[in-house]
Amino acid sequence: MEGVIVNFKGSHHVKSGNQMIVQAAGVDSKDKAQKLLGKKVVWSSTAGKEIKGEVRSAHGNKGALRVLFETGMPGQALGTKVKIE
Repeated sequence: MEGVIVNFKGSHHVKSGNQMIVQAAGVDSKDKAQKLLGKKVVWSSTAGKEIKGEVRSAHGNKGALRVLFETGMPGQALGTKVKIE
């Protein structure tokens, strides 16, 4: 399954550097998002570096996922695709 990194998790003033909001393809409700808890997520950079993460919870009511990645997620990752396994 694929998804797109939408944004960093955080408030207006404080952003979490390794937590991202991911919108998965075909997931449009909170119930569908709950079924993906614990799945592994992999982001690949253009240089071939892979950063792995895990789905921790649903975010909102429209099926977005809150993903905790390893440290080192760059801002250039916003808007790019990830693989959900």
